[in-house]
Amino acid sequence: MKVFVEPDDIYLHVLPVDFRKSINGLLAIVESELELSAFTGALFLFSNKQRDKLKVLHWDKTGFALWYKRLEKHKFKWPKENELSHMRLNEQQLHWLLSGFDIIGHQPLHYTASGL
Repeated sequence: MKVFVEPDDIYLHVLPVDFRKSINGLLAIVESELELSAFTGALFLFSNKQRDKLKVLHWDKTGFALWYKRLEKHKFKWPKENELSHMRLNEQQLHWLLSGFDIIGHQPLHYTASGL
């Protein structure tokens, strides 16, 4: 999926959403759950429970655009559900996500010299 906008911010909604929701339903999630303004030109990413579908909501100063991507065989490498309702991504992480790579990576390991 080529992103043909240059967003100021990219937000990923961590919890799955009901994919019957369209622009107005996703807009309500942005405003009520994420407590963000959808009118900033940011991209807002949402996934279904199976993690094989992705919707991207974007305000382009004249109206909302909604992009939809469905994977035929695989799943998106979505972050695990935790106490965060959303996370902020950079453009590289967005491209990694759309290309099937893990955007979180591994947890850092902390060692001491005595622990070796």
